[in-house]
Amino acid sequence: MSGGKTETPAADAVWALEARPVLLVVSGPSGAGKTEAVRELCARRTIRRSVSATTRRPRAGEQDGVDYHFLESDEFMRRVDAGEFAEWANYRSHCYGTLRSTVDRAGEQGGDIVLEIDVQGGAQVRARYPEALLVFILPPDMPTLRRRLEFRDTETADVRERRLQAAASEIQRGSMYDYAIVNHEGKLSDTVDMIEAVIEADRRRLSTRRAISLSGHHAGYIPSDTQEHTG
Repeated sequence: MSGGKTETPAADAVWALEARPVLLVVSGPSGAGKTEAVRELCARRTIRRSVSATTRRPRAGEQDGVDYHFLESDEFMRRVDAGEFAEWANYRSHCYGTLRSTVDRAGEQGGDIVLEIDVQGGAQVRARYPEALLVFILPPDMPTLRRRLEFRDTETADVRERRLQAAASEIQRGSMYDYAIVNHEGKLSDTVDMIEAVIEADRRRLSTRRAISLSGHHAGYIPSDTQEHTG
């Protein structure tokens, strides 16, 4: 402090904040292609894929701590009561959730992390981590979604119908997400390109806002070349 004036941090100290990690949530109805998109995203860049906890039994070939953290129901609920989950839900008589320690550890280590979860979980993450970036993956249309589910041929017709009904509700709730990206047929690479673009846009937006605050401007001020998400 000199002469009553506030010193401005050096430019390199301010813009070093551009390395701020991103907490990415990817959701979408079954058949939209979110799992394939997340897999491709992780293959392209250094981003940690969150390992969820679940009360269901391991399937053949699944490893604890790699595919899921497999927990007994009592232990899962104990952790829920202790506030150890960033999000969780009960699905088909089994509980699934993301441990807060998983998310917090990635942030402490300065790395990006992606959570592939449903819209219920996305809402919980947004409440706990307001800075999270939420991306919703959409099918081109409902007939395409139906064809994708039929092509899998891994479920009965009744289960597929329930998934389609659930999809309509999920898509409606997906309006709370920051971005919606349509995953067109044969265009997975383009879909992942768009996810990467919004990650970098969000990283710059957050970094710029924090840098401006450090520079002595009002934290709510945003320069004209930086836009708030409109969803």
